[in-house]
Amino acid sequence: MATLKAIRRRIASVRSTQQITRAMKLISAARLRRAQEALLSARPYHEALKRVADSVLKTAAELAAPPENAQGKILLIVVASDRGLAGGYNVNLLRMAEQEARRRQSEGLEREFFAIGRKALDHFRRTRQPLAGERINNIPRLATVGLAREIGQQVLARWRSGEIREAGLIYNVFRSAISQRPTYEKLLPIESASADGSAAATDYYLVEPSPAELVPAVLRTYVEAGILHALLEAEASEHGARMTAMDAATNNAVEMIERLTLEMNRARQAAITKELMDIVGGAEALRA
Repeated sequence: MATLKAIRRRIASVRSTQQITRAMKLISAARLRRAQEALLSARPYHEALKRVADSVLKTAAELAAPPENAQGKILLIVVASDRGLAGGYNVNLLRMAEQEARRRQSEGLEREFFAIGRKALDHFRRTRQPLAGERINNIPRLATVGLAREIGQQVLARWRSGEIREAGLIYNVFRSAISQRPTYEKLLPIESASADGSAAATDYYLVEPSPAELVPAVLRTYVEAGILHALLEAEASEHGARMTAMDAATNNAVEMIERLTLEMNRARQAAITKELMDIVGGAEALRA
């Protein structure tokens, strides 16, 4: 049995950890509320833009197609986090990224990764995956228009130059604070689809100016909005996953403190019993 001093030291250590996890849980809960509000506000815009882009680009599909000499490469944009302590958030996401890369490689496409977040960057460097770009966030907010525009410009530049034939996003879709689902979303080329996922005709729009002038602007807006939507989903998912993980850690610390306190009481009782037995044994020896 451990000594009383060692048990007390361990209880103090667990209590210190409990204070940290409780504080991190409260911080993540506050950030989750703001991220969830931003996500819910942006979702209707993203869906409406997808419908408009689908209809407009159908009037000049050749302007939105990859160049004829495009290389057989796919760019996978993986949106992970900069920090850990979020349960299986990053592990599940990176596992799906590897599975998607293997699947597309079996279809004849050479994969490249664009790592968003330190966890994704460290993983791809450790596994020696080909990296087309990286982005580590130095600000608390992950989902910003500036970041989406910066990444969108790089993706479109590689797309128009023929360096890639396809681009896709891998991120966690936010369902609730305890549920985040890794998903793959094709970003380029844009495919026409109905609500149930099957190809279908949509409304046509009479556009001005000409499609040749409008399509590049619509394509740029669509790509940037798609990336921003993925960042919003990932930000809310990260805070939800971290809040859940820190809540579980706090509850585990409470249980551990209770077990250690019980162990400490037993050790104290055993020490008192031993002292009493020594006293009684000494008294008996004096009588003899």
